[in-house]
Amino acid sequence: MSSVDNVLKLVRPDILALTAYSSARKESKGGRVWLDANENPQTPSAAKPLLNRYPEPQPADLVAQLATLYGVTPAQVLVTRGSDEGIDLLLRTFCRAGQDAILITPPTYGMYVVAAGIQGARTVTVPLIRDKNFALDADAVLKAVTPDVKLIFLCSPNNPTGGLLDRTAVMSLVKSLAGRAVVVVDEAYVDFSGQPSLAAEIPANPNLVVLRTLSKAYGLAGARVGTTIADPAVIAVLQKVIAPYPIPAPVLVAALAALTPAGLVAAKNSVATLVAERARLAAALPKLPAVKRVWPSDANYLLVEVADSAKTMAAGRAAGVVWRDRSKDVPNHIRITVGTAEENNATLEVLSRV
Repeated sequence: MSSVDNVLKLVRPDILALTAYSSARKESKGGRVWLDANENPQTPSAAKPLLNRYPEPQPADLVAQLATLYGVTPAQVLVTRGSDEGIDLLLRTFCRAGQDAILITPPTYGMYVVAAGIQGARTVTVPLIRDKNFALDADAVLKAVTPDVKLIFLCSPNNPTGGLLDRTAVMSLVKSLAGRAVVVVDEAYVDFSGQPSLAAEIPANPNLVVLRTLSKAYGLAGARVGTTIADPAVIAVLQKVIAPYPIPAPVLVAALAALTPAGLVAAKNSVATLVAERARLAAALPKLPAVKRVWPSDANYLLVEVADSAKTMAAGRAAGVVWRDRSKDVPNHIRITVGTAEENNATLEVLSRV
């Protein structure tokens, strides 16, 4: 049995047997007169771009651009409505309700648990090692993986802690779990880390899936453009599950504009600015009386331990400065997104008065 077959055996049998919905745009290419999809032949609102026609299910231009951006082949790319849709698709594809489970490493991104709950999948937790800057406990993860655990979600850089997970530890897990589970590495913030993606490891490790997004470094959070990168056989199965038209026409326009040479330069410059501001905040925050600790970050935010998170959050709200209270995950901790220089100055000013 090939390594790809070992991954496919983890897919829900009913999904493998499913005949996917075949949309009009998937069946037809080219043409001059479009009378196949029950569309209005006009756009009464005169919207730009014209919105009376359904978009391509996976726009070839966008897929190609994203494949180039991430250093993979188009066959390894599935464009989704943000990374959240990628998470949901993986749950629905690999986990049978009431039978299968996922594994997460808290504190981490909350949508993994939510998507599992919606699918009726159980969640196994193996906490990160706080005393080692929230490091991955690879040995404990391996011990916790039972036959019903189909997906392991690893967020790197991790949200909310901000640190990269050790690459060697992650890849050790991927290789150890070949044929047993799929390891999903959520790299939403990797652009701010200066470190390479794990996507290059997928050809030799088809049980590895990487999630990327244009929401952060490319400033398109409102457009919802995520990318699931996986072995082509895994992508083919996910395409059975995804909605027929996930990429609206205006989103396609915005994404392609962000991926032009000028757009790529702008994103690179934006990342550099935010990384510099991250360093400035990380140096200034520990000097404030209310701040007890600032955790190292490879993302565009800082996890900050404060003396009293409720009091701190109230002071921020009163001044119109909004942070994220993460005390449910890490007591008396707030997460501060790196903003503009002026916004970061506002953060420092408010915290200096707490």
